[in-house]
Amino acid sequence: GTQGERPTHPELLDWLAVWGMQHEWSTKELHRLIVTSFTYQQSATVTPDHRRSDPQNLWLSHMSRRRLDGEAVRDAVLSTCGLLSHRMGGPGVRPPQPGSVVAQSFDTPEWQPDVGDNRYRRSLYTFQKRTAPFAMYVTFDAPSGEACVARRDVSNTPLQALTLLNDEMFIEAARELGRQLHAVHGDDTSKITRGMQHVLSRAAAPWELPILLDFVARQRQLFQDDAGMAATLLGGAADEDTTEVAVWTALSRTIFNLDEAVTRN
Repeated sequence: GTQGERPTHPELLDWLAVWGMQHEWSTKELHRLIVTSFTYQQSATVTPDHRRSDPQNLWLSHMSRRRLDGEAVRDAVLSTCGLLSHRMGGPGVRPPQPGSVVAQSFDTPEWQPDVGDNRYRRSLYTFQKRTAPFAMYVTFDAPSGEACVARRDVSNTPLQALTLLNDEMFIEAARELGRQLHAVHGDDTSKITRGMQHVLSRAAAPWELPILLDFVARQRQLFQDDAGMAATLLGGAADEDTTEVAVWTALSRTIFNLDEAVTRN
C-alpha cells in the first residue's frame, strides 16, 4: 500500500506466501504453525537488552502480555482440571450461568444447563443468543452478535475476579482440582506445588509458598469449625474427606483467580 509503515519482516512474508501455496492456504495449518513457533512460545519477560534493542517489540524479541479472551479463560480452566471435552462438532450446548441473567434474557425457552459431557464442551460450542450473549464471556469483554468487531477491548475489572471466584462453572472446576490435590500423596507443600504446576505451569516461588501454606492452614481450621460450610462449598453432604477436599478446593479457587492464570505470558 501507499500508507503506513513498511513491513518489518518482508522476507518472512515471502516465505509465508510460498508456505501457504504448499499447504493449499489452510488456515488451520497456519494457526498450528504460529502457535508452535518459537516466537509465539517465548516468554513475555522484558529484559534490559530488549528495552534497548527493541523497545516497541517490532522485531518480536519477546511475547506480548495479554489477558485471555473470555472463551479461552473458560477452556483453560476446564482443561487444567481435566473436565474439558474435546469432542468435535454437534449442536450448541448450554453451560451453567447465573439465574438472574437467565431470567432477564431467556424467558422462553428457559436456559437449562447441560449435564454430562455437554456441560464441559469447548466454548466454541456455547449456544449464543444474538442480543444476550453468554454472561461470563461478556464479563471478559466478548462482544454481542449484533455487530462485527475487528478487535476486542481488554479490561481488568473486579467483576472478572468475582466471576473466577464464584461462577458455578469455576466452582465446579475448583472442586475437581481440589479432589485431585487431596489425592496427591505428600504434605501440604507437595499439594500446593502440584496445584501451581497444574494451573500456572510452574512451582510456587519461595516468597509465595509461606503465604499459600498459611492460607491452607487457615482454611483447614475454618472448615473444621464449620463442616456445613465445607459441604456447601462442595455442593453435597459432609463425609470424612469433606474438610480436606474443601481446603484444596479453596486453594484451587485462589490459584484460578491469580492474574497469571488468565494471562498469556
